[in-house]
Amino acid sequence: MTDEAPQLRASDADRERVAEVLREALAEGRLDMGEFEERLDATYKARTYGELAPITRDLPGATPAAVPPVSLRKEPVESGSWAGRIVGGEGSSSGAVAVMSGFQRKGRWTMPRRFTCFAFWGGGEIDLREADFADREVEINCIAVMGGMQVIVPPGVEVVVRGIGVMGGFDHREEGVPGDPGAPRVIVTGFALWGGVGVERKATRADRQRLKEERRQEKLERKAAFRELQESFQEDVQAAHRRMLDGHRDLLRERRTERRERREGRRRRHGGY
Repeated sequence: MTDEAPQLRASDADRERVAEVLREALAEGRLDMGEFEERLDATYKARTYGELAPITRDLPGATPAAVPPVSLRKEPVESGSWAGRIVGGEGSSSGAVAVMSGFQRKGRWTMPRRFTCFAFWGGGEIDLREADFADREVEINCIAVMGGMQVIVPPGVEVVVRGIGVMGGFDHREEGVPGDPGAPRVIVTGFALWGGVGVERKATRADRQRLKEERRQEKLERKAAFRELQESFQEDVQAAHRRMLDGHRDLLRERRTERRERREGRRRRHGGY
């Protein structure tokens, strides 16, 4: 980071880039856990570039890629990228309770670092397909007693399931699927007694609409190609029919010419007598 325009307001993406530098420094042993937590807290509280600059100033990288600089140029985040959906902060909601009832968290909301939910003779749905994320790694702690919960994640998100079931269970089918670069990691923990916690991966409404439009376009293209093939075939058939008619007419003309020549020959022979 440079000292240029230190009072310029920092974006969520800028704070997330600094947080990524801190995570790499922790993994490399440059920071201990206490220093990491202190600096990470300062990162998410920072409002300007001047406040962000000192946080990583003493963390040199071996290469520019190891410690990416926080640019002062406000480059737009690519539409639909994961970087634009990891926004920091506290999250829209930290938990939910369903007692002989139900709850839903879906649509545009911010998933906190830890979300705790409880269901007794009830159920709940935590849908992350259109959600933003407070961090790259978030935890959903599910406690289901004679109830059930459903966690829905979008494609590209890594899922880890660590829940314990007693006469119940946690769905592990989505584990082991690698996440996209920069995508968040969702950890599902908790306890299920005579209940269950399901985890499934579904495309977003926009992705489903896009796939539907792509399939419709492919269908139209196939129809157009088939129509073009039919028209080409009809043209070939018509051309062959015309050639056949032309050949038939030529044959008739040749036969008429031969008959006329034979008649003229007979007349000349009779006239000669």
